[in-house]
Amino acid sequence: MVRNMYYFISQVWKRPKDGWLGEEQWKRMISWRRGPSVVRIERPTRLDRARKLGYKAKQGIIVVRVRVRRGGFNKPAIRGGRRPKRRGILKITLRKSIRLIAEERAAKRYPNMEVLNSYYVGEDGLYKYYEVILVDRSHPAIINDKNLSWITKQKGRVYRAKTSAGQKIRGLRKSRGFKN
Repeated sequence: MVRNMYYFISQVWKRPKDGWLGEEQWKRMISWRRGPSVVRIERPTRLDRARKLGYKAKQGIIVVRVRVRRGGFNKPAIRGGRRPKRRGILKITLRKSIRLIAEERAAKRYPNMEVLNSYYVGEDGLYKYYEVILVDRSHPAIINDKNLSWITKQKGRVYRAKTSAGQKIRGLRKSRGFKN
C-alpha cells in the first residue's frame, strides 16, 4: 500500500516528544513562550492536521498560533466555616475548554475573519499552544470557492460554539453508545 506524505507527518505527531521532533519542539517552545500570545504564522506547523480541518494555501485563509494558560481552575480558599467538601477549591472546571478559549482569542484579534477550526501544536510547563485556521468571509477567493463559500453566511461562529471545539462542549459529538 502506497502512503502519502501526510501519513508520515501524522505518524511523527503521534509521539511528538520522541525522536527529532522532540528536540525541535523543545527549541520551538522556548521561542514561542518569549513571543506574543497571538501570532500570525506563515504556514501551519502540522500540515496534515491543518489540511484535514479545511486549510488551503490560498488567499483569504490564515493560520494563527495562540498561547493559552494550562491547568485547572483552583480558586482561593474561603475563610468562612464550611465542611471540607463544600469549600469549593478543588475539582472546579470551566465550562469552556482551553481550545475554545484559544479560538475565541484568535477571533477577537482578527474581527474580520471567521474561525474555521483549530488543532493542538504543543505545550510547556505554563502554556498550551493551538493553531487556529481563520477565513476571511468577504474575500473573493473564499466567496467563489465551492467548498468554503458556506462560511460567508455565518458570523461569530466561535462565540456561538459552532466550531468543532464548541460542538464538543455542547455535547453534540456524543452518540449515546449507538454505532452507525
